Amino acid sequence: MPLNRPALSLGAGPRGVQDARRWVVDACVDMGRPELVESAELGVSELVTNALLHGAAPIEVRVRGTIDHPRVEVRDSSRERPMLPSEVIDDDEDVLLTFGRGLSIVARCSDAWGAEIEEDGKVVWFAPAAEVAEEGVVGVITGIDAEQPEPLIDPLTVHVHGAPVAQYLAFERHFRELRREVRLLAFAHQDDYPLAKDLSDLFGRLELQLRDGLGRRQVDEAVAQGAELVDLELVVPREVTPVMARFIELLDLADEFCRQQRLLSLARTVEQRTFQLWYIGEFLRQARGEAPMPWPHEITSHQRSSVS
Repeated sequence: MPLNRPALSLGAGPRGVQDARRWVVDACVDMGRPELVESAELGVSELVTNALLHGAAPIEVRVRGTIDHPRVEVRDSSRERPMLPSEVIDDDEDVLLTFGRGLSIVARCSDAWGAEIEEDGKVVWFAPAAEVAEEGVVGVITGIDAEQPEPLIDPLTVHVHGAPVAQYLAFERHFRELRREVRLLAFAHQDDYPLAKDLSDLFGRLELQLRDGLGRRQVDEAVAQGAELVDLELVVPREVTPVMARFIELLDLADEFCRQQRLLSLARTVEQRTFQLWYIGEFLRQARGEAPMPWPHEITSHQRSSVS
């Protein structure tokens, strides 16, 4: 099985649950982990059922993590947090207790589990256990919060000229998936992957400082107009510059982490890395007072089709 096995897109109705069960069973067998089949099949049945009943299309199933610690994820487009039980045992709103019969079954099938709330939906995930337990483990809700960004002090305006839209969107997806990957590995298996905790902390620090300054609204407008290139005007705190410099090192480190730990996702391609070095480099160059440097490469036919 390729380590980046494509996600399974599900339709509505009972057929979606059946397809998800078969797909996850095949994934466990293909990666040489047949002992996880029972838990993975039972857990994904409950998560897909919940997504079909309470989530929003599109719904996808994928396997992430590593060969030693695989993780089953069910993604849907609803940002609604999973329903918490009426009896609150812990005041920390990030703690996810056993809620509903379906998720109590997931908890019993898991070594770790939880939900990741993102800008465009949520991912409910679990790490299948070798045996179904009598009692379930406690999960956790992670992801975006509701805090409003504070007014910028000493803002830096960065002009990015001629950014290829497809490359920008690929960068955003890569960042989001890698951020979630290291965060969940750090949560579920910190002792096995100490580097994941360091990467997760750095990603979190960068995300906190950048907030809404990376131009997604302007890119969305370019996509709606069918444009291949977009000019961005980004406003970020000047103090983010050292973090952006560290970000370049961080992404290289994350690539090596992907390769060494056999993550069930790909490290960056040469094309992705080239774009990211240019894009991040614009923050560093303009913070030093240098003029913007437009994207120096031509748009390929593959990049055009990625936008459309």
